[in-house]
Amino acid sequence: QVQLVESGGRLVQAGGSLRLSCAASGRTSTNYHMGWFRQAPGKEREFVAAISWSGITTKYADFLKGRFTISRDNAKNTVYLQMNNLKPEDTAVYYCAADLNWRVFTVVADEYDYWGQGTQVTVSS
Repeated sequence: QVQLVESGGRLVQAGGSLRLSCAASGRTSTNYHMGWFRQAPGKEREFVAAISWSGITTKYADFLKGRFTISRDNAKNTVYLQMNNLKPEDTAVYYCAADLNWRVFTVVADEYDYWGQGTQVTVSS
């Protein structure tokens, strides 16, 4: 079992920055991949970024164009999403998720085993 708690979401103006955090608990090892996904009102959940259990490999959604950076601190069991140059279209609930199948690094949401409750990010124009 892995419990995930996101934090850091808030209202921000376009062009601003935010850093989301996702604290994991309930598992002594950290050999699981982590991902960030988001869901805007009326839209389907979409992949944002993912990081391998070691932190060596990362993947990003094409639409980000380098604005976001995912990282993790395994000593703190925490994953971060640094979001820069935010746009109104980034407004969504952001979820972190854990994939215990460390042999396969995937961006497919259905492959992730545990999810946090989400944190709201609102970007005003």
